Amino acid sequence: MPQPVLDIVALRSLTAIADCGGFHRAAQALALSQSAVSQHVRKLEKTLGRPVVEREGRGTRFTPAGRLLLEQARRILAVHDEAVRTLLDVDADTVTIGSTEHAADQFLPRLTAAVLEVRPGCRVRYRIDRSARLVEAVERGSVDVAVYVTEAAATEGTPVGGLPLTWHATPGWRPPPAPVPVPLVAIEDPCAIRRRAIATLAAHGVPATVVGDAGYLAGVLDIARTGQGVALLASVGPAPDGLTPCPDLPAVTPIPMSALARPGMDPATVDAAFGTVRALLAARGA
Repeated sequence: MPQPVLDIVALRSLTAIADCGGFHRAAQALALSQSAVSQHVRKLEKTLGRPVVEREGRGTRFTPAGRLLLEQARRILAVHDEAVRTLLDVDADTVTIGSTEHAADQFLPRLTAAVLEVRPGCRVRYRIDRSARLVEAVERGSVDVAVYVTEAAATEGTPVGGLPLTWHATPGWRPPPAPVPVPLVAIEDPCAIRRRAIATLAAHGVPATVVGDAGYLAGVLDIARTGQGVALLASVGPAPDGLTPCPDLPAVTPIPMSALARPGMDPATVDAAFGTVRALLAARGA
C-alpha cells in the first residue's frame, strides 16, 4: 500500500488559513480562489482521514488534528523552501519576507507591494515564525527582510514603531467581577505579548489567570472563540472572525517592533520595506 503524502501546496494553504484568520483572507493572500483553498484542506483531510478545520459560526476552528498538522506543516514548508533555494539555485531576484504571526495579514501584503515596486518581477517568498527564529534566519541568510517584536529577540534591529494591542473576545463577553481573575488566552511562553497582557493587568490591580494557550496564533483564536477567555491581539486590521474588541479592560501600550535585513541586501529594497512597516504602524497608532 503506497505511503500517504502531504501535498506542499495544500500545506501552504493550511498555514495561510491560520496566519490570515480564515479561508477568505487566506485565498486573498495566496492569490487563489476560496474554493481552491477549501479543496486543499479537503485533500489534507482525505490524506489524514479526519477533519482538520471546522466552521464555527462565521469563523473557523482548527481541530486537535488540525493544530498538530499545522505545527508540522510549518516545519515541512521551512525545510522545503530552504531546500529549493539551496539545491535548485533559485533565481537571484527572489526576496524572502519574514514576519511574526501578529498582524502578518497586514504586514505581508504591504511588504510584498513595496518590494515589487522597487524590484518589478521579483519572486517573493514568505516565512512566518517567532521573533527569535526570524532573526536567526535573517542572520544566516535564509530570510531577506523580517519584521518582529523587538523584546522577543536578542537582536534589536531597526526600530519601526509600535504595534497596537487590543483585548479581543467573543461578542458580549465581559470580564468577571473582582476578585475573580480575568481568564486569558495567549500564545505559550516565551511570548512578549503574553507577558505584556499579564503585566498590564497586574499594574492595574486586576488579577488574571491563563485558561488556555497554544503554540500558534490560530490556536489562540480558536480558544478565544469558545468564549472562555480574552486574548490580547494586534489591532492593525479587522478583528478576527468571531471576535470583537473588548473595551472593559485596561488599555495596553503598543509593543515595539523592529525590522532586520540580511547583510548585503540592496539598500533600495531595505528602505522600501522598512518605510512601509513604519508607515503602517504610524497610521494605526495615530
